[in-house]
Amino acid sequence: MERTLSLELPDHIYQVLEKLAERTGKTPEQFAIDCLTNALQESNVDPLDQFIGAFRTGIEGWADQHDRYLGESILEHLRKTQE
Repeated sequence: MERTLSLELPDHIYQVLEKLAERTGKTPEQFAIDCLTNALQESNVDPLDQFIGAFRTGIEGWADQHDRYLGESILEHLRKTQE
């Protein structure tokens, strides 16, 4: 089933949308659909979701903030390797 969604965009946003769509050979509507589809797919895919609740970490809030914890860990590792 398809649904119609009407959006009011400021001129400067629509102009960018038109230019990007033109570069890809799509209509602004199709380009917007593709952008929304990609953004929704990216926001719903978290490879660590399958591990939530699988083991105890002792870290409060890990399930909700694992991206932040992993990022901090990577940053700390990079800092150590550059010393």
